[in-house]
Amino acid sequence: MEPPTSSRLNSRKRRKDGSGPNGATELDGIPPKMSRRSLGLKEPAPFSDEVEIDYSKPYIRVTYEEAMRGTPLDRPVRVYADGIFDLFHSGHARALMQAKNLFPNTYLIVGVCSDELTHNFKGFTVMNENERYDAVQHCRYVDEVVRNAPWTLTPEFLAEHRIDFVAHDDIPYSSAGSDDVYKHIKEAGMFAPTQRTEGISTSDIITRIVRDYDVYARRNLQRGYTAKELNVSFINEKKYHLQERVDKVKKRVKDVEEKSKEFVQKVEEKSIDLIQKWEEKSREFIGNFLEMFGPEGALKHMLKEGKGRMLQAISPKQSPSSSPTHDRSPSPSFRWPFSTKTPPSSPANRSRKVSAVTYDISEDEED
Repeated sequence: MEPPTSSRLNSRKRRKDGSGPNGATELDGIPPKMSRRSLGLKEPAPFSDEVEIDYSKPYIRVTYEEAMRGTPLDRPVRVYADGIFDLFHSGHARALMQAKNLFPNTYLIVGVCSDELTHNFKGFTVMNENERYDAVQHCRYVDEVVRNAPWTLTPEFLAEHRIDFVAHDDIPYSSAGSDDVYKHIKEAGMFAPTQRTEGISTSDIITRIVRDYDVYARRNLQRGYTAKELNVSFINEKKYHLQERVDKVKKRVKDVEEKSKEFVQKVEEKSIDLIQKWEEKSREFIGNFLEMFGPEGALKHMLKEGKGRMLQAISPKQSPSSSPTHDRSPSPSFRWPFSTKTPPSSPANRSRKVSAVTYDISEDEED
């Protein structure tokens, strides 16, 4: 299955209503999804000396046009790419991916130079040759690995491995007394250019390590490596240990500062909230106080009403003079049986005695 490319993706158009998932509409270009299966190989690529080649068939190169049209499955286009591949990274993998996808039916052979050739023509490597062989073997785009590959490709080497095209970036590679080691390959029409990945290379990675050497040395010392293994002197070892302690102290101080800042910020936020609550409560208290004790407050009205009630209680209204009076008939007095004397009266009943006597006299007169 061909990998999806950016040219197949249409620009996405969004609508405010968002009729589809994540706001996608029917006009959106949705890339096709791959089936849920593994696309990588389960085993590393074999070495060239482990692969049998049928030399009974003649070696006839295919042309570029034939390779682009597609070749039979039993006759893939054999593409060769070589390099040092030190500190194997994504730039190497992308170059091999481009070489693998140059033609519809491609068999990719990758040559890796030995330590001896590399140290003589380019310089010291970080990884040894066996580590570099193993790294290239485990790249998914590689079909075969050539160990101890030649620095300059000869016609005999191309015929031995039945190579149709050589893939490399188009930048002239000056080495071994030549302005471009791929010049004769280009002249023979066997060169297939690839693009370099900017921003990543073995030299860039080594430059980062050299620039931050002290950091990595201190880190590895903390991980248990000895000063001898790191080629660090006794004085530098003590210096790195001291720097590590100083950095720990600085980190602790920084952590304390950050925590104190967070604490102060929380206190400020709480104090602001508290002040706002106090202001709201004070406004509420002042409003309630004015409603009760203000010039037109409830207390003034209560005092006025109480004063009026007190005045009414002290000086009640007099009845009118023209109202008729009712004469009350005297109540009959009570006599003790068989006695002409009245019973002893209490002080409260003395006022009634006069009327009782009068009433008795009047009755005697009538008799």
